Order: sequence, then C-alpha cells, then structure tokens
Amino acid sequence: MTAHDRPVADGGVRARIGERWRLARLAGRSGWPLVAVTVVCEAAIGLLPVVFVVATGALLEHIPGAVAGDAASSARTLAMTALAVAAVAGQQALTPVQSLLGELIARRVDGQVLDRLAAAALRGPGTDVLDDQRLSELLNRAGRDVERGFQSPGKGCAGQLHLLARGAQLAGFAVTVGVAFNWFAAAGLVAVVLVFRHGQRRGLREHSRASRDNAALRRESDYLRALAMRAPAAKEIRVFGLSDWLAARYRRSSLAWLLPSWAARRRIMLRPYVHYTAFGLVLTATLLATAGAEAARTLAASGVALVVQSVMGGLRLGEYYPESDLQTEHGARGHEALLELERAVRARPLPAPAAAVPVPRLAREIRFTGVGFGYPGRDEPVFRDLDLRIEAGRCTAIVGVNGVGKTTLVKLLTRLCEPDSGTITVDGVDVGRLPVQRWRERIAVVFQDFNRYEADAADNIAFGAVAHRADTEGIRAAAARAGLLDVLDRLPGGLGTPLARHLTGGAELSGGQWQRIALARALFRLDHGADLLVMDEPTASLDVRAEARFFDEFTRATLGRTSLLISHRFSTVRHADRIIVLADGAVAEEGTHDELLALGGRYAALFLLQADSFGDRPAPDGGRADGDLDPAAAKEPAG
Repeated sequence: MTAHDRPVADGGVRARIGERWRLARLAGRSGWPLVAVTVVCEAAIGLLPVVFVVATGALLEHIPGAVAGDAASSARTLAMTALAVAAVAGQQALTPVQSLLGELIARRVDGQVLDRLAAAALRGPGTDVLDDQRLSELLNRAGRDVERGFQSPGKGCAGQLHLLARGAQLAGFAVTVGVAFNWFAAAGLVAVVLVFRHGQRRGLREHSRASRDNAALRRESDYLRALAMRAPAAKEIRVFGLSDWLAARYRRSSLAWLLPSWAARRRIMLRPYVHYTAFGLVLTATLLATAGAEAARTLAASGVALVVQSVMGGLRLGEYYPESDLQTEHGARGHEALLELERAVRARPLPAPAAAVPVPRLAREIRFTGVGFGYPGRDEPVFRDLDLRIEAGRCTAIVGVNGVGKTTLVKLLTRLCEPDSGTITVDGVDVGRLPVQRWRERIAVVFQDFNRYEADAADNIAFGAVAHRADTEGIRAAAARAGLLDVLDRLPGGLGTPLARHLTGGAELSGGQWQRIALARALFRLDHGADLLVMDEPTASLDVRAEARFFDEFTRATLGRTSLLISHRFSTVRHADRIIVLADGAVAEEGTHDELLALGGRYAALFLLQADSFGDRPAPDGGRADGDLDPAAAKEPAG
C-alpha cells in the first residue's frame, strides 16, 4: 500500500479530504485515456453554460446596432446567436456522453474493487479471514456497497469526476462576474455557493450517520416486509391467520425507526438551513443591489444581464448534486472499508512456503500432538493441548456436544486453519511442511454445509476430482456406491440433468439425495488419489434413523479405507472401529462403542440419554429393547 492509500488517522475536514482524494485516485484504475477524455468532457459541460451566458450578454449589446442596420453589429449578432445555440446543443450532446463515461469508469473500478475483495477473502490457503468476525464484517460492508451499484466505490469515483463540471461552471461564472462587475462580487458569489454546499454535504453526512445508527431498528421491519412478500411463508401466514398481526407489527416496527429518522432529518436538514438561507439571501441581495446601483451609473443593459445571469447561474450550484453527492458519500465509505480490510488481512502472517517435501501415502496414522487453537476475537481457545490418533485403514468417529470443536478439528486437518501450537503429522511428517494443495488432494470431505452446485449431476460428483471429469464410468461407480445411481438415471437427462429447477431441463433433489451427491463426490475423490475420507456432520438435518442408515451405507462403501466420522449423535457411530469423545478442548474418552459403554463415563451417559429420546436403549441381552428402531432396517419415508 502506498502512502496515498493510507487513511488519515485524525477526524474532521482533513480525514474527509483524505477519503475523497483516495476515492479520486481510483479513477486511474479505469485507464488514464478514459480518465483524460472524461476530464475534458466534464470541463466542457461545466464551461458551456458560461459560454451561453456570455454569448447572450454580448447578443444584447449588439442587437440595437443590428436593428439600426449596422452591418458589423448584424454580423456579431449572428455570431453570438450561433455561439449561444452551439453552447446549448453542445451541452445537450455531451450530457449522455458524460453519463456513459462515468458508467464506464464506475464499472471498471468496481470490477477491480471486487477483485480486491475476492483477493482479500481468499488470501492464504485457509479460511481465517472469513472466520475472523471483524474481518468478515468489513468484507460484508465493502461488498454490500459494491452490490448496491449507485453507492459503490466506482460510482463514487465517477461522482468525484462529475464534480469537475460543477467546479468549472462555478469558476466560469465567478470570473465573468469579476470581469464584468468586480472581484468582490465574484468572491461573494463563491462564498454563498460554498456555504450552501457545505450545508448540503454536512446534512447528507449527518443523515447517513443517523441512518447507520438506526440500522438495527430497520432490520426487523425489513425482515417483516420480506417475510410478507415471500412465497414460502405465504402458506403459514394465511393458514395461521397472521396477516393482520404481521401488518400491525410491521407498522410498529417501521415507525420505531422512521420517527427518530424524521426527527433527525428536521434537526439536520431544516434548522441549519434557516441560517444558511439567511446568510445566502443577505449576501445575494447585497450583491444584486450593488450591481443594480452600479448599472445605473456605468453598466449597459448587456452588462447587467451578464452579471445577473452569472449570479443566478452560480447560485444554482449550491444545490444537491444528484450525479455525485450520494455516490461519493457512500462510495468513500465502502472504499475505506476495503482499505481497512486489506490492511488487516496483510497484517496477518502467511504460512511459510512449504519445502519440497513429498506427501507420504497414509500408511500408519494421522496424529495430533499438543495442538492448541483459538479463533481471532474469541477469549476461549477451542483446543488447548489436543492429542489424538487416526489410524490408517480404519473408521474413527469423533463425537461430542455442539460447540466442542469437531468442525474445527476438520479445518485443522485440511489446513483451512493452522494450529497456534503443536503439530499434526501423517506417518511422522508434519503436514505444515507439505504443500497445502498437494496435502488436500489426499483428503475427501463431506462438510455439514456441503455445496449444492447449479450444474449437472455428473459435474456435481466430478467436482470431487475435477481433473478427472472425463471419467464417466468412475462418476457412475461413485453414484452407485452412494446409493444414488438409480435416482440419477431416472432424471430427464440422466446424469446430464442440471440440478436446479430454474435451469432449462433442470430438476431438484430431496435433502437426502443431495447428501448422497456429496458422498458420491467424496468417493470419487477417494477413487482418484485421496487417502482419507472425512464426514463432518453432513446429516445433521436428518432424523436419527435416516442418519444411522446413511452412516451404515457410508461404512459399507468405505470398508478398509481410512475414514473419519464427525457427529453429535452418539448412537449413529456405534459401528466405528474407534470412537473419540471431545470435551473441554481435549480428548475426554476413546475406545470402541462397547468399551465406552462399559466405562460408564461421558459417552455412556450421553449415549443412553439420546437413546432414551428415541426409544433406542440397548436391551439387557445385547439386542434392542421393544419398540426399538433399528437404523439398518429402517425404511426411508417415501418422497
């Protein structure tokens, strides 16, 4: 980051000037030829109204001579008329060009802003930027300003350039008044315009700040309005008779933020403008009265017309600028959020480049030794001194209550996060020394919030090993092992059917079928070089019977392979070769299902508690009690 990109630390005028300067500097990212053309266009649009006023003033001066038949006066009258017409025509012709150039600059700048946002979000091999609450909020804030379009940094940058036209016009009118009348009057005109502009910008800034302060109050009314207009909620609202309640609640919620906003608007926009208007009226009246008195002595009618038109034209420049004011205010804010995000992200150290260490095949174990980890902004670490072992060729289950760190363990294993202390090794080799992507090629994961790609079914599976998309037989084999091939073959286009109903020829799958797509994707990766298959609570939304059946199918499909099951439901992992119970940032217990039940500790207590909830308590003879629901025998409900 250059010195020009650093935000000014202190507040007030200097800080705002710094923000606007940094915003204006973005124009260079759109290409200097485009900026040069835009500057010329803005200057022309600003000066053409001044040319019109000067031409009409001169026209008045030569009309009497032309009427009297003076040839020179007639020629000058025609010339001034042509100049005035050309000024009007030129302004009309350049106005759409101004809009076009501004839009080009905005889009080019916003395209690069989006690239910078993406680069900040994707910096480094892990997800630490997205896991940091402060950085995530900065990313969302900057992203929202770009998505809003008219409030984006690109629009703000174009708005800054649009100010050149207004500035050129004010300078032209001031010079005209100074030359035709006197420079004190010109200074007075500039002072009136600047006072009104100060009031406009101050009011806009204060109103924007008040709106941000009311954002929390607005969220409820925005939610209620969206709820009333969404099709999924319509059925329940009507069946339960919630329409009247929803309308009344929306009204109360809206007034809760509108009333303070109206009061703030009166305080910000009305009262100060009494003072600004009084100042402007006194100064303008003085200026015009002085011009009138001077005209009575020395100025011709043409001179009076020139001065009055220039003064009135200049005064109009004290108004709100729709092409720049709102855009620069919000665009600068979004750009500052981007700069703050980039500074914070660059301050985070990147892992050292990995040495050229070959990635070993998983033959013996993956081991966590003394691993400590905590998320930024959170007081309590997730892990303090974690030791655990994942044995090769067997199924290991990680269980624990919600929030104990099961998903974090998967992030550490896949190097989406790096441990604060300790090591993770594969067959004795520290995975932190391995090239990140090469290590990830050895892992297939089904996350709890797995992706549902709007692509065809074959690609949804092939994305597990995207370099092998041409392996049609492998895709079908993975789908078959996931118990989904028959379902996919019955789709309108078979495995070529887009899995999104709004796409042409598309279809939608049920939740359980999507979970099998995710499993097939992981199995396809396993078939193309991965050593470890991880299931991170992908079935958390299923009932216990459907989840148990899914895990049974999973264990059969991965028999003899290294696999890791993550779950908060103890009853669904009973068939794992080894079960590890996490609690308080460390391993609390480990063993087989029978060993942990016999131990009578945390696992046994939670297992029996969950079993009671589902009528799933083991019978004394080792079988299942009456009324028990056997997951292996449970049939998935139709539909």
